Amino acid sequence: MNRRNSEEQRFLDNYDATAFERPSVTVDVVILTLREGHLEALLVKRKEHPFLNYWSLPGGFVQLHESLDEAAARVLRQKAGLEGVVGLEREGALHPPIYLEQLYTFGHPQRDPRMRVISVAYYALVEASHIREVGEETALFKLRVPPGADSVEIFDHKHKKYSLAFDHAEILAVAVRRIRGKLGYTPIGFELLPERFTLRQLQNVHETILQTKLNKDSFRRKMLASGMLEPTGELERGVGFRPAELYRFRREA
Repeated sequence: MNRRNSEEQRFLDNYDATAFERPSVTVDVVILTLREGHLEALLVKRKEHPFLNYWSLPGGFVQLHESLDEAAARVLRQKAGLEGVVGLEREGALHPPIYLEQLYTFGHPQRDPRMRVISVAYYALVEASHIREVGEETALFKLRVPPGADSVEIFDHKHKKYSLAFDHAEILAVAVRRIRGKLGYTPIGFELLPERFTLRQLQNVHETILQTKLNKDSFRRKMLASGMLEPTGELERGVGFRPAELYRFRREA
């Protein structure tokens, strides 16, 4: 065993790391939230070529000392001001845990005009009150993703349509398809709600993501029978109609 280890070490000591071409690796993070009945994504405006002044997903090159998850958490922190990623919580983080999941790897040889760049995409689901738009550098855009679409349409709040840098429209479409697919069998929709919410708000999350109307009675029966909801004993306030009961997500369910 020792002889084998020493042989391997000699091989490693003499290994030529330049023998093969090495592509660069980035992470791009799709940050999704819900506002006023619309699914929205937080985008950043590029300050340099290529795609100067285009809007793009928050992203960055993976540093040699960090894992992919750590790189994605750094992008969230530095470019979106979001702390407290689930599984990577930092001591003293000011924000509640953020749901972050690896999405897909995008590696078309021509996806970046500078060089060969492979992007490992993530998506984060963030409740709207924790999203910050920083001046002209970041902004929330409404998404339109028809069922089965390979790309996504981006609109600002004046209904102006935009094109995105690189293949980021494709990445966004894949993220939306992923959460649509997971909505029916995982509690992923709760990540887009405040800590306390009504059944009406929960149904709005599902209808907005799926882009379809759901039967109110059957949806509520299903949710109440799921074991994932815990009544708070409180009613919503400040509404001009009969206040509804507030629930919270039972994470241990």
